[in-house]
Amino acid sequence: MKDFGYNISKGRSINLDEYRPEKVDRLLEAVPSYKWCIGCGGCTATCTAGGLTDFNIRRIHNAFFRGQYAGFAEQLDHCMLCGKCLLVCPRGVNTRALIINMRRILEG
Repeated sequence: MKDFGYNISKGRSINLDEYRPEKVDRLLEAVPSYKWCIGCGGCTATCTAGGLTDFNIRRIHNAFFRGQYAGFAEQLDHCMLCGKCLLVCPRGVNTRALIINMRRILEG
């Protein structure tokens, strides 16, 4: 096979064997504003932790909704809960509460 200098990435399909909709339901119940997220990336652009580590709030939101929890605890620990993401969100998503509740849901 010829090397063209790029790799084909894995699909972003939901693994139904690992998907737990009850976790998403619990998160939506705890943070109703989560469903308002439009994935604009404003939170990621202003994130202090994202500038210092590989933390990416937008990627975490999407992965949680898809049920892709591998490596989640380590990623969530990078968040400093500074609230900059909350200030810039055009939809008013309570991102701090989102991170805190994601931690609780994944622990329990």
